[in-house]
Amino acid sequence: MRRRWKPWLVAAAALPVVAGCAHAEPDAAPAPPRPPAGAAPGSTAGAAPQSPAEPAAERPAASAAGREARPGVKVPPGTTAGYVVFDRRTGKITAQRNAHRPFRSASVVKILIAVDHLERAGSVPDSDAALLRVMLRSSDDDAATTFWNRGGRKQIIQRMARKLGLSDTAPPPDDLPGFWGYTSISAHDIAKTYRYLFDRADPKVRGLVLGHLRKATKCGSDGFDQSFGIPDAISRPWAVKQGWSGFGTTPPVRCGGPSAGRPPLPQATAVTPAQQAVAVTPARQAGTVTPARQAVAVTPARQAGNRAVPDYGRPVLHTTGIVGRDDRLIMVLLTAHPAGSSWRDSVRRTTALAAAVHRSGRP
Repeated sequence: MRRRWKPWLVAAAALPVVAGCAHAEPDAAPAPPRPPAGAAPGSTAGAAPQSPAEPAAERPAASAAGREARPGVKVPPGTTAGYVVFDRRTGKITAQRNAHRPFRSASVVKILIAVDHLERAGSVPDSDAALLRVMLRSSDDDAATTFWNRGGRKQIIQRMARKLGLSDTAPPPDDLPGFWGYTSISAHDIAKTYRYLFDRADPKVRGLVLGHLRKATKCGSDGFDQSFGIPDAISRPWAVKQGWSGFGTTPPVRCGGPSAGRPPLPQATAVTPAQQAVAVTPARQAGTVTPARQAVAVTPARQAGNRAVPDYGRPVLHTTGIVGRDDRLIMVLLTAHPAGSSWRDSVRRTTALAAAVHRSGRP
């Protein structure tokens, strides 16, 4: 049975404030040079054109220029951080660091996947509404893979980069077409994506996406606790989309029990643990989609062949969203941690950074 926009919009609009998370895999390769605007890593085919020059409102005010290295935001040794805080009331960036540096997206890309799907859909069947719910609230990988395949994989990223003017955003490498978590993003582009939802997106799209982000579950579908960063560091109200990658497929302590955060998905989208842990062979690279969090072995050959994947081999942990009364601040914090870092240590560093970034950028 198919349902039209209005019913699920009303349901989403009623949702309160919170939201999601995600993660990836390991390797010790250094961060690659920033790719050309919109270009797919390792390829020039189908690259999205560079966005027009930023309007003045997107540049930090002269008085905030020093905040690039403002005291109080101390990044731990070995950790790389990129962040942007944007004040929607004044139209100014109030804090930033490494704003255009590329990071591996992990599950933060699910915002782009959702917006692309909704803007191309004339209606949303109940089955799709259920997948969007679990993808955005509980960061479900299988749901994301369903929309990724249906939307044309890297074409989703190319469409969104062109439409939103995302100059640092690029699809996964051509030899890993199913790895949506290998999309390249930046703090600047994710902040711009949130601004698009508020300023330009159809109210129906905005209502559904932000509605689910305000209702994110504490536990991700994979059992990882996604309450790090903004949720743990900043008082409500807030709405968040989290991302994590490189910590394996089993959390050190499972959040909320064996089925936390995950309603049953339609049989067609189910992925077994064996499928998640399978090695990536040339045949799989050529055509089979696998979850972004699967346990792919990191070999020297893979390291040499995937320099286009930002921070490949380093765990990443991202916390992004809307903070404060009247959704005043857009806050994006992307982090890459030393190879081999534990989940607990990475969460501790990221949450401390989130508190410092918020102090640095709040009115």
